[in-house]
Amino acid sequence: MDLFAGRTSTATLRANQLRLWLSTAAYLLVNQLRRVGLAGTQWAHATCGTIRVRLFKIGAVVRVTARRVWVNLSSAFPLQQLFAEVASRLVMAT
Repeated sequence: MDLFAGRTSTATLRANQLRLWLSTAAYLLVNQLRRVGLAGTQWAHATCGTIRVRLFKIGAVVRVTARRVWVNLSSAFPLQQLFAEVASRLVMAT
């Protein structure tokens, strides 16, 4: 429910089914992030909603050029070190 799977308020069955599929895919990705990236941290047993609100909602500036996409994260983000550690763990796991 933290990833809005219970919200099936559209008029068509197809749209509701797509929303459920996307919510399921999001849950599987967050669960894998928790299992691989957050293992051994204080966030290893956090709920999907907590991870979404605390770790995913980051202020950023996105610049798109012809060859690259630049994402500048906020320097005031309190979990910068954890975010960098999780990102490096995910890169190592692939």
